[in-house]
Amino acid sequence: MQKELAYEDIQIGDSAVFSKTISEFDIYQFAGLTGDFNPMHIDEEFAKKTFFKERIAHGLLTGSFISTVLGMKLPGPNSIYLSQNFTFTAPVKMGDTIKAIVEVVEKRDDKKLIKLKTQIWNQREEMVVDGEALVMKKY
Repeated sequence: MQKELAYEDIQIGDSAVFSKTISEFDIYQFAGLTGDFNPMHIDEEFAKKTFFKERIAHGLLTGSFISTVLGMKLPGPNSIYLSQNFTFTAPVKMGDTIKAIVEVVEKRDDKKLIKLKTQIWNQREEMVVDGEALVMKKY
């Protein structure tokens, strides 16, 4: 794990990344954890008849990797995730390698709030999630 950052160490423009290849196991695990067994994610025959023509990952499975960056890298440990918005711009399929990128866009010193641009890209350099997060850094 990287060195924990203090609020004062974090600057506008700072960024951090987390990458992961999405597997069938990841999709089944997420379905089991959340109870979301939508056949678009877990039933290959059903998914063939959909707009996407194959199974896709849950949107929130993909979006959850933003939490990985926020909690582990930037702003990192001792930060409190206050809000997040997502726009899902493209599907994530099994075997896709996604890259979650967060970038500090604003700081509010009186409350130690940090606003971050949050995006996820696939291996084809297509944005699959666009959004913004608000985090409070306690220390």
